[in-house]
Amino acid sequence: MVTRAELEAREGATLAPYATLSQDTRGREYPEAESATRTAFQKDRDRVLHTTAFRRLEAKTQVFLNASGDHYRTRLTHTLEVQQVARSVALTLGLNETLAETIALAHDLGHPPFGHAGERVLNDLMEVHGGFDHNAQARRIVTLLEFRRPDVPGLNLTLDTLDGLNKHDRADLGRPSLEAQVVDAADALAYTAHDLDDGLRSGLITPDQLATLPLWQALTQRAELRSTTITDSERRSLHRELLGWLITDLSVTSDASIRASGITGAPDARAQPRNLITYSDSMRELLRDTATFLQQNLYRHWRVEMQVEQATRVLTTLFHALVGRPSMLPPLYQRWATERGTHRAVCDYIAGMTDRYALDIHASLTPPGSATPWPR
Repeated sequence: MVTRAELEAREGATLAPYATLSQDTRGREYPEAESATRTAFQKDRDRVLHTTAFRRLEAKTQVFLNASGDHYRTRLTHTLEVQQVARSVALTLGLNETLAETIALAHDLGHPPFGHAGERVLNDLMEVHGGFDHNAQARRIVTLLEFRRPDVPGLNLTLDTLDGLNKHDRADLGRPSLEAQVVDAADALAYTAHDLDDGLRSGLITPDQLATLPLWQALTQRAELRSTTITDSERRSLHRELLGWLITDLSVTSDASIRASGITGAPDARAQPRNLITYSDSMRELLRDTATFLQQNLYRHWRVEMQVEQATRVLTTLFHALVGRPSMLPPLYQRWATERGTHRAVCDYIAGMTDRYALDIHASLTPPGSATPWPR
């Protein structure tokens, strides 16, 4: 058997000097004995994987509603793609791939049903009650809402993993670890690549629309694709080519950035004035243009806008109905309503719903043929 001490020794011998080592973890809020055969970050990863919140990602929207088709990305498949990219880049750079993997698996736990549309709706509904942000909700889930033991709130993850989930309010925290920076970059990489792929698969965006996009022009040249129409096989090949291109650019540029910084340890990375994990200037420009294209042509497509309207009606109805009658909440959330405030308890309950569950609960409150009970 390989012991935890041996695994930690391997990290020390093989990882880069600026990687976050398991043996140097900043510990947990509630002290506990560590495993004899797993590192602290391996324990964190396993705890995230076994949460209810992680399982629910399977039925939460990425761009297309979960019921739109079996082949579109869900919040879970997006998370797994981020995990794969983050692990690959971390390995290439000599960083702690287990920590990067753990942060990637946890980074979207806080997403509500119906994707970013659901997040905007909940933030508006909670405007005078603290707002709603999926990054903050992910941390709330792992520190409070999920629990392993009755005497300890949350999952009691290491402070290193929790820090990786802090995307905002970092004034007193410094930069995130290099592993957390890798996850942030991998997140943008993954959704750019797969949203293009899903948009093409769905027909909401076409090769003709993409013809003037600089990233698409460069990509088709790299793949030696000259046709103005593409087959499913060519679309898949382009997706693979794009992933490889983005991952290589991110890895090569970040390696040069780290070397140029002169850092010699993990604390040095957090003290830098800017993130060291980055793309080349030319790639950043291509990604900015692509993000604008996707915003205008996919995320605001009339069919997607209809889904946004559906999300708005469903979540607004549920929120006001449950706030007005908190006795409809499950017992645990009724207790939390008393302890933490009704609005926040209702928000936590709704944010944890899958698309299907939110639609089912909404249907039970609005029988067929009745008008949607908009709040007055």
